Amino acid sequence: MSGSTARFDEFETVDWIHDGAKERHRQTEPQRQSAEPRHQLLLRAYNAIESWVVVTLVGVLIGINTAIISIATEWLSDAKLGVCRSSWWLNEKFCCWEHKAGECTSWSTWDNAIGADSVFVRYMAFVIMGTAFATTCAWLVRAYAPLAAGSGLPEIKAILGGFVLRGFMGFGTLVMKSVGLALAVGSGLSVGKEGPAVHMGCCVGNVVSRNFARYRRSAARQREIVSAAAAAGVAVAFGAPVGGVLFSLEDLSSRFPRKTLWRSFFCALIATVSLQAMDPFRTGKLVMFQAAYDRDWHVFELVFFVIIGVFGGAYGGMCIRLNLKVAAFRKKHLAKWAVAEVAVLAAATTAVTYVNSYTREDMGELLSYLLQECREGSTGWNSMCDASRASQVAWSLAAATIIRAVGTVLAYGCKVPCGIFVPSMAIGASFGRLVGTLAQMLHRAHPTWHMFAQCAPDTPCITPATYAFLGAAAAMCGVTKVTVSVVVIMYELTGALNFLVPTVIVVMIARIVGDMVVEGGISEQLILLNGLPFLDEMEDEVLDVPVAALMCRVDGVRVVREHGMLVDEVRRIVATDVRGFPVVDDAGRVTGYVGCKNVARAVADAGIDQNATIAFDQSAHRAGVLQLGSLVDTSPVTVRPQTSAETVIEIFRKLGPRVILVTSEDDGQLEGLLTRKDVLRHVRSQQH
Repeated sequence: MSGSTARFDEFETVDWIHDGAKERHRQTEPQRQSAEPRHQLLLRAYNAIESWVVVTLVGVLIGINTAIISIATEWLSDAKLGVCRSSWWLNEKFCCWEHKAGECTSWSTWDNAIGADSVFVRYMAFVIMGTAFATTCAWLVRAYAPLAAGSGLPEIKAILGGFVLRGFMGFGTLVMKSVGLALAVGSGLSVGKEGPAVHMGCCVGNVVSRNFARYRRSAARQREIVSAAAAAGVAVAFGAPVGGVLFSLEDLSSRFPRKTLWRSFFCALIATVSLQAMDPFRTGKLVMFQAAYDRDWHVFELVFFVIIGVFGGAYGGMCIRLNLKVAAFRKKHLAKWAVAEVAVLAAATTAVTYVNSYTREDMGELLSYLLQECREGSTGWNSMCDASRASQVAWSLAAATIIRAVGTVLAYGCKVPCGIFVPSMAIGASFGRLVGTLAQMLHRAHPTWHMFAQCAPDTPCITPATYAFLGAAAAMCGVTKVTVSVVVIMYELTGALNFLVPTVIVVMIARIVGDMVVEGGISEQLILLNGLPFLDEMEDEVLDVPVAALMCRVDGVRVVREHGMLVDEVRRIVATDVRGFPVVDDAGRVTGYVGCKNVARAVADAGIDQNATIAFDQSAHRAGVLQLGSLVDTSPVTVRPQTSAETVIEIFRKLGPRVILVTSEDDGQLEGLLTRKDVLRHVRSQQH
C-alpha cells in the first residue's frame, strides 16, 4: 500500500444522503404518531431547545478545559526554573503576586532552593525537568491514547469532510490530549497548544453530543456540533470568537451552512465567556499575549512590512518542506522509538534554549513581551527598550528566531500533543521585533534622511512591537496558508484597527511567497503524507479521465440478487467488511442498493432457516421468503461510464453519497461502482 493512502482503511465513509433521509424520517415519524397539535408543538420546541443546550454545554466545557490547561502549563513552565517556597503549587507570577518586581523572596530558583548559587544547577534543573515532562507525556500518549499525538487538525479536516475515525474524538483521547498537552508545552519543546485546542474542542463536542440520541444517531448533526466545537477551540486558543468561526469556515469545514455558522458563533462566544470567567492568568486577558497599540504607522514603513511578509511566507514554506522530510524520516526509522525520540529532542531543545533568554521563556509569555510597546523611561523586559543595548537585543532576537525555527521543524509531529500556531507566531514575532529594532536603530542614526520626513520630532517614530505583531501574523499565515481568519484573529488580539491595512499586506505577501515555495498549508501536506482521505479543492484539476478509468468493475463487485438468494448465502456475503451491495435483477440491471448492517440485523432478528430464501424486491410477502425490500434504497446515485471524473467529484462533495453506481447507458446494467476512496486513490497515484 502506498504511503499516500496508508490510513484509508482506518476511516469509514459517511453516506450523507442516506443519513439525511433517516434524519428526516425520524423527525416526521413522531409528528405522524402524535395527532394532537399540542404534542407536535411541544416536540418541535424540545428539538429547538435541545440544540442550544448541547452547544452551550460544549462551549462551557471547552472554556473550562482550556483554563485548566493554561494554569497547568504555566506552572510546569515555571517549575523548570524554580519553586514557590511558601506554596509549591503556585507558579512564579502567583507566588509573587503581592510583591513588587525584584522584591519577591517566596520564589526561589533551584540552586537557591538547595542552598547554592550556581548557574550550572539552574541549567541542569531546566534540562532534566523539561526532559522528564516531555518523556512522561510521550509514554502516557503511547500507552493510553496514541490518537492524542500530533495536532489533530489533518484528521479533523478528514472527519468533517465525511469520514469517521473511531476513537479519535473519544473521552480517553480528550483526557490524554489535555494532560499530555500541558506536559508537552510545559517541557519547553517548540510546540504550542493552540492547534490541539481544536482537537480537544471537537472531542468535547463529540462526547457531549453523544449523550443525546438525536445527535448520536445522525452523522450530519454530529458534524454540525464538531464544526461549532472546532470554532470554539480556536476562539479560546486566541481569545478570538469571530476569528475562531472564520478559521473553522476557511480551513476546517467542507460544508458550513448558515445554521452551522450561527451555532458555531454561539458556541465560540460561550467558550470565550467561560474562559473569561475562569480568568486563568488573573489579568483579565483571555490569552497571555494580548496587547494594545495607540500609535500609528507611516508610509515609509511599508518597506519593512514587505520584508516581514516575505520572511513569513519563506519561513512557512521552508518549515512545511523540512517538517515533511522530518516526518517521513520519523515514520521510516523512528516509529519504534517514539518515547526515546521525544526524550532526546526535549533534552537537546532545553539544553539549547536555556542559553538564550528569549527562547528560555514560555512562548506565550515571550509573545506577551515581544508585542508590548516600549514606554517612556522604561528599559522593558530583558532591556528590549534600552537604546544603548539595541545591538545586543538584535543579535539575541536573530539567534532566537533561528533556534525556535529549527526546534519547531524537528518537534512538530513527534508523538506528543503538539501545535504549530504559537511557535510560528513566536518565530515571526522575534523576526518582526528584530526588523523593528533595526529600523529604529537606522532612524536614530540618520533622523534627517528623507524617508523619515514623516516622523514627528521628539516622539517615537518606529514601534518595534507592532513589527512583532505583523511578524506573528505573517508567520502564522505562511505555515497554515490561512488569510482572512488570521487577520481577524490578530485584530481581536490587539484591537489595533489602525494596523488593519499593514496586517492585510503582510498576510497577502506571506501567502503569495509561501505558495511559491509549496502549495497548501501544513495540514494539507500532512493529509497527503499520512494517507488521510480528504477531497481537497484542488484535486479535480488533475483528473481528465472518465469514470470508467476509476471505478471498480462489476467482476470485482459483490452484488445481491432481487430474489432467489438463500439465507446462508446472504449471511456469507454480509459477513465481509464491505458496507453495502448493489441489488440487481436477473438481467443484471440495477434496482437499488442495500446496507450490510441492516441486512445482517434483519436476518438475525428473523431467526429463519438457512435454506429459506430472501427477496430484495417490493413484491408481496410469500411463505418461506424473508422480504427485505423495505431496506433497499431504490434510487441510488448512478452515472454512466463516460461521465467525467470532475462531475463525480462534485457529486461526492455536494451530495455526499458513500458510493456511486456505474450503469450502462442503454439498459441500466451494472458495470461497476465508485467510492470516494477510489477517487482519492487514483488522484494520489497520479501525484506520486
